Amino acid sequence: MTTEATTSGELWRDPSVAIADRVRDLMARMTVREKVAQLYGVWVGIDSAGEVAPHQHDLIVEPPSLDDLSRHGIGQLTRVFGTRPIAPDVGARSLARTQRQIIAGNRFRIPAMVHEECLTGLAAWQATVYPSPLCWGATFEPDLVRRMGEHIGRSMRRLGVHQGLAPVLDVARDLRWGRVEESIGEDPHLVGTIGAAYVAGVESAGVVATLKHFAGYSLSRAGRNMAPVSIGSRELADVILPPFEMALRAGARSVMNSYTSNDGVPVAADPAMLTDLLRGEYGFTGTVVADYFAVAFLYRLHGVAAGREDSAAQALAAGIDVELPTVDCYGEPLLAEIDAGRVDLALVDRALERVLRQKCELGLLDPDFSPEPDTDVNLDDPASRAMAREVAERSVVLLRNKGVLPLTGKRRIAVVGPRADDPAAMMGCYAFPLHVGVHHPDVPIGVEAPTVVEALRADHDVEFALGCPVQGGTDEDIALAVEAARQAEVCVAVLGDQAGLFGGGTSGEGCDVTDLVLPGRQEELLEALIATGTPVVLVLLSGRPYELFRQIDRLSAVVCGFYPGEEGAAALAGVLSGRINPSGRLPLSFPGAGSAQPSTYLTAPLGARSEVSSVDPTPLFSFGHGLSYAPVTWVAVEADAAEWPADGTCRLVTTLRNDNEISTTEVVQIYLHDPVAEVARPVQQLIGAVKVDLAPGQTRTVTAVLHADLTSYTGRAGHRQVDLGEVELRVGRSSADVHATVALTLTGSASRVGFDRTLVPEFEIGS
Repeated sequence: MTTEATTSGELWRDPSVAIADRVRDLMARMTVREKVAQLYGVWVGIDSAGEVAPHQHDLIVEPPSLDDLSRHGIGQLTRVFGTRPIAPDVGARSLARTQRQIIAGNRFRIPAMVHEECLTGLAAWQATVYPSPLCWGATFEPDLVRRMGEHIGRSMRRLGVHQGLAPVLDVARDLRWGRVEESIGEDPHLVGTIGAAYVAGVESAGVVATLKHFAGYSLSRAGRNMAPVSIGSRELADVILPPFEMALRAGARSVMNSYTSNDGVPVAADPAMLTDLLRGEYGFTGTVVADYFAVAFLYRLHGVAAGREDSAAQALAAGIDVELPTVDCYGEPLLAEIDAGRVDLALVDRALERVLRQKCELGLLDPDFSPEPDTDVNLDDPASRAMAREVAERSVVLLRNKGVLPLTGKRRIAVVGPRADDPAAMMGCYAFPLHVGVHHPDVPIGVEAPTVVEALRADHDVEFALGCPVQGGTDEDIALAVEAARQAEVCVAVLGDQAGLFGGGTSGEGCDVTDLVLPGRQEELLEALIATGTPVVLVLLSGRPYELFRQIDRLSAVVCGFYPGEEGAAALAGVLSGRINPSGRLPLSFPGAGSAQPSTYLTAPLGARSEVSSVDPTPLFSFGHGLSYAPVTWVAVEADAAEWPADGTCRLVTTLRNDNEISTTEVVQIYLHDPVAEVARPVQQLIGAVKVDLAPGQTRTVTAVLHADLTSYTGRAGHRQVDLGEVELRVGRSSADVHATVALTLTGSASRVGFDRTLVPEFEIGS
């Protein structure tokens, strides 16, 4: 078929032509200024946005008018829906007008890509607030998270949004870090499998998923946001990078750099990280986008560049293709460097080719592209709320129960605490109401988000008392809460964090802490409630684990919800009242004594309790821990052979039985212990986990097919290897509750493995 494009010789307009040929044809027609224009975003309304990015208002550079910019084209539009509260239909029509303006303004009629945050759902007013990533990790259910990602991606694409800035794949290493709430957990296998599932869901809807933050961000010194990172190559390779490898395999088409410097080199200026590793070793062909203002930070914060021009040159050479959030260093400063011959035009073409290829994949270069979106969009429809409810219900973790739960029948309950009657208690710092809406206090939050008090009133006779706010408070308020607890059969204390940004909360980006004591007077309130003698059930709604070792033996039960989203209160009430059998498991450990200890379960032998140190890092609740109202009976764990081929698989069969009268759930967790290796390895490390539902009386088998690649690690030579010799598979309910240990011998030939290695086991669940 001959098209108008091919007749005119403009191959780039013809969708039937190979993408590489289309991009090459278009690039040959563009001026240098038109090329550079595709390499930055434009944030319309940045001056009216709240502080949603570090140093945002210090770095605002008033860009030329949209008309002036459109003459050369625009690479991206930043946060059309996520800058201020705007009704979805109004935002969609506004975006369409802007896109028409951009298309009409440049001679190639190239539209802009549009990106938004989507960490807890699309960050837009009236959009469903889904559970936070810690809740995703607590489900231990990749397929559930994949389905949630599909919902989020579809809502974005219908509005004309092309790229989502999620998921966060930073493995939590120091619980004092404010962005722990954005992470999926402390284990690379869990973070990788859950994060990859989210990517697969979003990408299946035709939206580009962006991996954050590549790489090393979560190891910032002392848990301080953006502080320097001191990391060895082995920790980087074996702990930090595997989640990114899994997510790239799942189809992620964009990567965002880490703000931090690793061993003195800012990632935004590091070609070894962004080009040699990401593209050379991993074969990534998508776009690398700058975290907001990261290019300018090279001279403003890191002190490795002389100014905007130098920052642009270093970032482009390192491999950052698109400067976000708005035109700055990649605008006139970059053009000046090109004119002066200090930046090779080949680097511009390298980035441009990636950007145009992605626009081509999204249909933005097709002649029939239309910016007209679906304006009849309900961003919080019943299906989305049901999805949010399911994730919330499957993520609630029962940490301790002395028999007081579930609260069956109608009970007289005192519900106390700063998180009990506040819908914001359900949301993390990237949820729109807290990320943007907090700057518009006169605007409703936009979604229905019941509180714990409201949800429990459907089942029980509830008396509410604040006790104290998240921070601060008065003796009088604590006294009122104590009196309410004395008069009740059970006291439910709902404590935790206020999510926020840059000091605007007790958890969230820029809200780091020096210890893990509950914020404000909340521990004092908890002690006063326990002293009444009324059974106290602690419900934690927080962005990180807190130390509870001083109270744990006197609490009747402890339930953790992290930030479970707009349907979280209903999920928590269902667990507390017994309609829902809790099935969540901890994606990170709860600290024991010593609240400033940043360690996680993933530690070598000398990182565990020993006689060489007076500090005991043993957690109060271990990674993977979670209780049920109907514990599963573990029948048997067996391997199919004692030898495990170093280039092959072993089969591990676990048999479970539900001897209870209600349905129940177990998470079968498989940990690797390598007693002798070239380097000090973690005592144990998760290599597989699967969630299994069992009906009353049901017996089910779980077969794990484990490739020897899962035993690989980075040896002294600096490459990943599979060793021969003895290993153990520890199978159980958590990292501290092992049901069976299976000894195996890796046989054959030791091997070197790389990016193409097997990353996850295969599971077969029998009925």
